[in-house]
Amino acid sequence: MIKKILVSQPKPASEKSPYFDIASKFDVELVFRPFIKVESMSAKEFRTQKVSILDYTAIVFTSRHAIDHFFTLAKELRVTIPEDMKYFCVTETIALYIQKYVQYRKRKVFFGTTGRVDDLIPTMVKHKTEKYLVPMSDVHNDSLTVLLDSKKLNHKEVVMYRTVSNDFTEEEVKNFDYDMLLFFSPSGIESLTKNFPDFEQGEIAIGTFGPATAKAAKDAGLRLDIEAPTEKYPSMTGALQHYLFEVMD
Repeated sequence: MIKKILVSQPKPASEKSPYFDIASKFDVELVFRPFIKVESMSAKEFRTQKVSILDYTAIVFTSRHAIDHFFTLAKELRVTIPEDMKYFCVTETIALYIQKYVQYRKRKVFFGTTGRVDDLIPTMVKHKTEKYLVPMSDVHNDSLTVLLDSKKLNHKEVVMYRTVSNDFTEEEVKNFDYDMLLFFSPSGIESLTKNFPDFEQGEIAIGTFGPATAKAAKDAGLRLDIEAPTEKYPSMTGALQHYLFEVMD
């Protein structure tokens, strides 16, 4: 019986999140506790990459983390971002988040609709003369570099923040009594094995989002009860609801 689920993400800001509907519908307790956290690089660390922000005319943002760490680092470096800097974001939500740091003007902020960089590429190609800077985490692959190269865009990927384990306290380890764990990145799986080196899955159900997370879980010897996204269940909440319908039936 599933009664207590650990979701390894921050608690949703909106009460309208599907997670809360699931908690109510199935009478389960949801605990939001990230297994990983994101830290800024220092200005000193950033300088070792020998990248000058002002050499670029456009910034590509793939997450709100990227926005926070870009502007924080720029401030630490005492770099004043020009008024005419352009911003390309994978979603409108991320684009609107820029307002936290600069005045939002449609003529300089562009965004995709699906959250995938592929859908932003046609807009970037229309602005082929721009020099694109892409702030990234230390945990990334080369797929974006390959994609931008294939479109002959002038770009540079630069690490501005890092993903680290959000270590559990002794108290949290002692009270680790969940019936299900949900993971959203390979780093989350790494954090589990770091914090619980003797972890035995037993009856604990495990769900993963994304193929890389699923692979990391399987490589760690874990049994997967939920794998999302699928064609039928593109979101973790959809897949979770379907699973609970099945096991609570």
